[in-house]
Amino acid sequence: MSADGHAPLSTLLDIRPVAGRIGAEVAGVSLSADLSDAAVQAIETALHRHKVLFFRDQTHLDDAGQEAFAERLGQPQAHPTVPVRDGTRYLLELNSEHGGRANSWHTDVTFLPAYPKASILRAVTSPASGGDTVWANTAEAYARLPEPLRDLADRLWAVHTNAYDYAAAKPDARREDVERHRNVFASTVYETEHPVVRVHPVTGERTLVLGHFVKALKGFSTADSRRLFDSLQEHVVRLENTVRWRWREGDVAIWDNRATQHYAVDDYGDQRRIMRRVTLAGDAPVSIDGRKSRLITPAPQAPAAAA
Repeated sequence: MSADGHAPLSTLLDIRPVAGRIGAEVAGVSLSADLSDAAVQAIETALHRHKVLFFRDQTHLDDAGQEAFAERLGQPQAHPTVPVRDGTRYLLELNSEHGGRANSWHTDVTFLPAYPKASILRAVTSPASGGDTVWANTAEAYARLPEPLRDLADRLWAVHTNAYDYAAAKPDARREDVERHRNVFASTVYETEHPVVRVHPVTGERTLVLGHFVKALKGFSTADSRRLFDSLQEHVVRLENTVRWRWREGDVAIWDNRATQHYAVDDYGDQRRIMRRVTLAGDAPVSIDGRKSRLITPAPQAPAAAA
């Protein structure tokens, strides 16, 4: 038994690290709502340790099964602007034929204060070649910053928004995808202030909160903000800090959204790629000096006065 009274992970899960600093494949597990409490706890512990977990050939899962399994790990939540898939409560479909090509480094939904703690992604249709996803470890990135840059990052705050320039970020995007981004994804514009360095509420690690939803670093000119952002972001996505996954239909990936960024590689041309994702409700980041993230836009509503 381990010091906390539980069986060690090695006796509950067959965990096979994929890369040196992030990512592990878990073999021999059939994901479902019927998993034992011990198995669920072991998955959560492994997730905090490896940041992203991969489960091959979960072809038994359908939409309802994916949502039911997600409920064992936390409280699922729907995307704030994009409608859920028909017949589901929380599930977001990423379909390459309808603008579902991320192709940029990001952490999910950081334009909200309490962005998701984790995401559960299932491959429904995978291209024969291409379409991999890459994850980066933002805790390792922070720990390996040069000390002067780390000290600066500790004091930085950034504004995140979903109203970024989609057409500029994706110059080859189809007109209908640009319109969908404007009219659906950014139908309600959110802006949130986050510390660039947050304290992970479970592991206590310090992680970098960056990615493509960052609009600007507070207190800096546009040019200085971009240079500082680029310098920090480059440390996050160094190749030795990443893991890349070659999808097969039925694969499931679960990642700690508080300690990672990810990038879905758009290199598969006209082949079809369909992924379905459930996210789990998270908490507002806390800076190293104890301050919480806050919503800027839309302005928080004041409590109604008593009659």
